[in-house]
Amino acid sequence: MQVPLYQAKAEFFRMLGHPVRIRVLELLQDGPRPVRELLTAIEIEPSNLSQQLAVLRRSGIVTATRNGTTVVYALAGGDVAELLRAARRILSELLVGQQDLLAELQQPDAGAVEAQVPGENR
Repeated sequence: MQVPLYQAKAEFFRMLGHPVRIRVLELLQDGPRPVRELLTAIEIEPSNLSQQLAVLRRSGIVTATRNGTTVVYALAGGDVAELLRAARRILSELLVGQQDLLAELQQPDAGAVEAQVPGENR
């Protein structure tokens, strides 16, 4: 039985839904990197990074190449980098919208009349 496209997309986004995985993908946008560089940049336990890299590798989003004792990871395609750029644009637009709302909320409301609690005399 074939999985509906919307379900496959949901599973894809769930796979991306871990901060370490996103950080790895961001770092790999600049080109292939050995595991030791990823460890230095992300500052997590090697076993944790290994688990997250395995998830990305199984999904087919990254590739791993062994060069002697060094394992180098790379993005499997440019579409992942474009997805991350799109996410950045979307987040930027959302934050700008929130900033506009915040600025509006912080403006003194010139026409507002202070509400009086019933039964309270002033």
